[in-house]
Amino acid sequence: MIRVKVEKENGHFKKISILGHAMYDEYGKDIVCSAVSSIVTTTINGILTIDKNTITYLASSKGLTIRVLSNDRVTQLLLNNMIKLLKELELKYKENIEIK
Repeated sequence: MIRVKVEKENGHFKKISILGHAMYDEYGKDIVCSAVSSIVTTTINGILTIDKNTITYLASSKGLTIRVLSNDRVTQLLLNNMIKLLKELELKYKENIEIK
């Protein structure tokens, strides 16, 4: 299961951790993992294109962690959109992704 942990402070995103594997299908064929990767990668790239100093991220074999360095409106909106998209996946694939 993919576990997404969202940490907020004063209503602003501070840290988002995405860990695990969806286990919907085998590696390389898992549509849930693919969707999560696409959503998260697109969001990170969009934020960094606008301002390279607003977030940092660390990707490893276990998952990915985004640390938010700025509470600017655009970054917060893009992260909010990312979480909404992930929650839509969670509705359809409850056995494969969990957001806290």
